[in-house]
Amino acid sequence: MSNGKSFKCLHAVVPMPIFILLLFTIIFIYNHSWIQTYLVNSSSLSSLSSFSSASSLSSNTGLKNKLECDISKGEWIGDEAAPYYTNNTCWMIQEHQNCMKNGRPDMDFLKWRWKPDDCELLRFAPEKFLEIFRGKSLAFVGDSLTRNQMQSLMCLLSKVEYPKDVSNSSDENFRRMYYKTYNFTVSIFWSPYLVKAEEPKSEGSMIDRMWKLYLDEVDENWASKIDEFDYVIVSDGTWFTRPLLFYEQKSITKCQYCEIESVELVTLNYFHRMAFRTALQAINKLDKYKGVTIVRTISPPHFENGEWDNGGDCVRTRPFGRNETELLEGYAEMYRNQVEELERARMEGVKRGLEFRLLDMTGAMLLRPDGHPSRYMSEGANGGSQSKRRDCVHWCLPGPVDVWNDMLFHMLHKAANLM
Repeated sequence: MSNGKSFKCLHAVVPMPIFILLLFTIIFIYNHSWIQTYLVNSSSLSSLSSFSSASSLSSNTGLKNKLECDISKGEWIGDEAAPYYTNNTCWMIQEHQNCMKNGRPDMDFLKWRWKPDDCELLRFAPEKFLEIFRGKSLAFVGDSLTRNQMQSLMCLLSKVEYPKDVSNSSDENFRRMYYKTYNFTVSIFWSPYLVKAEEPKSEGSMIDRMWKLYLDEVDENWASKIDEFDYVIVSDGTWFTRPLLFYEQKSITKCQYCEIESVELVTLNYFHRMAFRTALQAINKLDKYKGVTIVRTISPPHFENGEWDNGGDCVRTRPFGRNETELLEGYAEMYRNQVEELERARMEGVKRGLEFRLLDMTGAMLLRPDGHPSRYMSEGANGGSQSKRRDCVHWCLPGPVDVWNDMLFHMLHKAANLM
């Protein structure tokens, strides 16, 4: 097994455009499956940490010092306690994330917990979480990794209550789940770009075969429906790493990974920032929305020694130490965009009394190459998929992704002065 240094060097050998283009395919495969289961150069951790000051989750200066701990900075430490749930106790785990069922032989990846440098991260308490949300509503907006977090949350809450599906349509990308005892609603809105987007056609010109993003127009499929929600968790990321055509003021202006005459090529940083800004500005402009908006930061992939379809894999069985790896430049840019655009939106939201918070889990997840499904996306002979395809993007359930909801619980407890 290669060490952390070789992980750093890999991406200097493999061209960045090829690396990020191939990531999209594995994301696309899981776009339509979950409801069936239910019925820069600032890329080092030190640079990453320089933005973590934005993780301040409350402006209440009366909180005790220990409540001001930055939970995004820390390390993974051994923990022999059993996971919160298993594939036997939670039946809402999607097939491709059910690593135990699919034959993953090692369970050591479950025996770690996140330890912030200056405090203890609260362990998720389902009863207390549901009490915090009694009579309230929570929306998840984003891509399949956003759905990964929602499914983790439902599994964590399954010790107390299973929700009822009260969705208004059969579209699996827009689901609404209801916890009757607590009058608590959890919804998900599929929107991998957050802005208006048109899917590519299977044939035709290059323009026809590219995703079209309208950088100055929010995706109304979610933006027009969140007025009623008390909390909205927003994120994006991996879907931006593919050929894209950009529109502003209804006209083609730029593109990524294309050769179209008279169309300017732009970098990931430009259009990702524009799209994220448009999304947060749209929230600030909603007349009836009075909720709390939470930005969940980018979740990094962990391919080594190749890509998803040519031998690239994530076979490590332990977390990295804090100085053993670094964030790829493109993902570091998206992280920075999220943090900086959140601060811009927060300052604007103050005028209306709206609250914006940061759920910063990028540094923690960067250190967990052992938490992905890899070949254990489906059952196969001798355990695991026999395909060469590997998933080093999504997260096993149970697994490290559960810490996202530990952090969410910690944040909400802190804001409510319940600690």
